[in-house]
Amino acid sequence: MSPELGNFALALACCLAGAQAVLPLIGAQRRDPRLMAMAPALAVGQLLALLTSFACLVNAAIGDDFSVQNVAANSAVAKPLLYKITGVWGNHEGSILLWALILGVCGGAVALFGRNLPSALRARVIAVLGGVSAGFLLFCLTTSNPFDRVWPAPLDGQGMNPLLQDPGLAFHPPILYTGYVGFAVPFAFAIAALIEGRVDAAWGRWVRPWAVAAWCFLTCGIALGSWWSYYVLGWGGYWFWDPVENASLIPWLTGTALVHSAIVVEKREALKIWTVLLAIGTFSFSLSGTFLVRSGILNSVHAFANDPARGVFILGLLALVIGGSLLLFAIRAPALTAGGMFAPVSREGLLVLNNILLCSICAVVLTGTMYPPFMSLLFGKTISVGKPFFDATAAPLAIPLLAFMGFGPMMPWKRAQFWPVLRRLWWAGLLTAAAFALAAWRIRDILPLLAATFAVWVIAGSAADIAERIRLFRLPLGQSLHRARLLPRAALGAALAHAGVGVSVLGLAAMSQAAHKIVEVRVGQTEMLAGDAWTLTDVHSAPGPNYTSLIATIEVRHDGRLVTVLHPSKRTFASQNQTTTEVAIHTNLLSDLYGVLGDRHGTDADPTYVLRLHYNPLAPWMWLGGLVMAMGGALSLSDRRMRVGAPRRARLAGLVAAR
Repeated sequence: MSPELGNFALALACCLAGAQAVLPLIGAQRRDPRLMAMAPALAVGQLLALLTSFACLVNAAIGDDFSVQNVAANSAVAKPLLYKITGVWGNHEGSILLWALILGVCGGAVALFGRNLPSALRARVIAVLGGVSAGFLLFCLTTSNPFDRVWPAPLDGQGMNPLLQDPGLAFHPPILYTGYVGFAVPFAFAIAALIEGRVDAAWGRWVRPWAVAAWCFLTCGIALGSWWSYYVLGWGGYWFWDPVENASLIPWLTGTALVHSAIVVEKREALKIWTVLLAIGTFSFSLSGTFLVRSGILNSVHAFANDPARGVFILGLLALVIGGSLLLFAIRAPALTAGGMFAPVSREGLLVLNNILLCSICAVVLTGTMYPPFMSLLFGKTISVGKPFFDATAAPLAIPLLAFMGFGPMMPWKRAQFWPVLRRLWWAGLLTAAAFALAAWRIRDILPLLAATFAVWVIAGSAADIAERIRLFRLPLGQSLHRARLLPRAALGAALAHAGVGVSVLGLAAMSQAAHKIVEVRVGQTEMLAGDAWTLTDVHSAPGPNYTSLIATIEVRHDGRLVTVLHPSKRTFASQNQTTTEVAIHTNLLSDLYGVLGDRHGTDADPTYVLRLHYNPLAPWMWLGGLVMAMGGALSLSDRRMRVGAPRRARLAGLVAAR
């Protein structure tokens, strides 16, 4: 599979995407069934072309074809096979091709699994996806072609960034990109609805599975990225409010609001205009994150190299997609019907409050992320906005969000009262009070204390919701278990996702009590941290596949009993003349013992070594909670009602009426 074939397949995919963007849209406007019927075939054709192109790039990387500029700049003969493959998307050109491939998968999925959709709506949705895909493929062909040649071809490549030579890279970028790009489908549904001038319960039911699927992938991608920075970068933390980290958090916040708003559209035919705007905004933030990473505007350990040409192209694409969609929204949104009415105290009311708080946190994060570059651009001032700002502004908004999450699922639709709901949550309230007392004994700062307390409230509230549905302790146990087996998976998934939020927040709150120290020690010297004795017993060198390692041995003892032996190391990559840190972590799921080997000082006869030692309580819970959230979303997607949807019910009702 030659690079020329990959380049040709990429160009073919661009042509098919252009046809996909135009012909079905004309067909839907003219009600021409032949043109509308072309949409699925064009989407599948584009997907096949992109799969061919991507396979050619992977083949070039595996075969060490250094005549391809992308391979020469990001691979080497001595690089392990796994990282030759993952290195395909560990650079700008390859990541854009992966982005386009995932967008093609989304279009193909709508074509294959959207057969229940009205033909005009499906044609418009696939056409919008084709238009976005055509823009990215043009970007790929003109400024970021992964198949550009270099002559004469070098005998060996420059190698990959050593920080990216980690198994986490095999999963984090594809999953994160699937989350980003997955929101293109709700975006396409929103644009199609604006063109048609119609949003109803069926539209909400069609949008929700795609939004939930994208949200699940984005949640997993963010959790994996946070975990990667924790165990690879060696800084001892889990989230640094890095601008590119924020670029993924922003669409996650609005995507969470979108998922909840789609439920209101489906159940009550309310919040229609707001849900359409959220669908547009979430995908717009995903595109904006792409621009920020590749334009050089934001300085980040995650960002790709600065290239003004690429930045200008993406800026133009952003202006076309975001500006065009918002203009269409401004013109067409007033024609959409307002939908059902509801009282402020109701499930709809709490979901609206949920949306307000999520979008407020989003606004805070967006402001803190974009304020420094705007100040630099307008006034030439260099400033930084870091963790203290985000903690002080986002946390007070997150606390009430957690408070309302505890009883929101138990609120009736349309009109409700707080007191009956609170009476059913009495035991959850007792657990929360006990958690507050326990946390107050260990946590002195007010925000982490409140966060831990309300995290328990969210977990207990999720359990109480399921207990109430199955009438636990009010019916015989056998009947309750029978009701549990009949419980909709969507309800179980929602409770599980909410509980996952609580688990993550507990981990975040506990990390505020983490202990750490940086010491310079000799071999055989012991340091005390969090009641444990940490002893450096050995430091030695060892060869690796394409690096040499300096490996330390640290024994950790508690009251004389050996707890674990840590082996942190430093790796030196000769081809890149770069040194990386390999963290050693011992976990029992309740805490992490975390060791990092720093620089070597002193003389050869009497060397000393810098060590960074951490005791991180409940650290694994932060990423475990993200996994539980994603599992909850996946469980909801497995509900048959999420897969069959309103159209089939409507069609069956029509058949019954006809009889």
